This record gives sequence, structure tokens and C-alpha cells, in this order.
Amino acid sequence: MAELDDTKRIELEAAVFRRLVSHLRNRTDVQNIDMMNLAGFCRNCLSNWYVDAAREDGLDLDKEAAREIVYGMPYAEWKAKHQTEATPEQAAAFEKSKPHG
Repeated sequence: MAELDDTKRIELEAAVFRRLVSHLRNRTDVQNIDMMNLAGFCRNCLSNWYVDAAREDGLDLDKEAAREIVYGMPYAEWKAKHQTEATPEQAAAFEKSKPHG
């Protein structure tokens, strides 16, 4: 495998992130609670990480703006169009998977 310089690595990481976000925008059937239960992160986590990265770089990006970047629309609009109520089983699995302590 070819050695990657920092610039190329960052370009590739950015491309992967854009593809992940695009994939999640297209898979509106996948609920955030399912992602949390299976993978321990969701679209909101990605948004929060985006805010964290912006702040580390000295930029003031609020949570709603970051969510719009990840969701491709205002979060309230996405919720109204695509979010379903968590089932009791999903909620129980979420509570069980939360770190305690």
C-alpha cells in the first residue's frame, strides 16, 4: 500500500465522511435509536462530533447548524418526516446499553 501524506489522508477521510452522511440521508428508514443500540452512535452523535471539531479549530458552530449538515435539512423537519416513536423493546435496549457509572 502506498504511504499517505497527511493531506491525502485528510482528503480521503473527508470523502468517507461525506459518503457516510449521504448514506445516512438516504437511509431514513434507519432510526437513530437502532444505530445507538447497534453501534453506540447515531446521526446526532455525528453532529455533536462536528461541533466539537469546529470548536477545536476555533469555529463557532452550533448544534442545529451541525445537525443540518448531517441530516441535510433542519433537524425538526427530519424528525417530522422520518422519526418514529421508539418501541418499548428499542427503549429497553437503549437503557441497557447506556454506560453506567
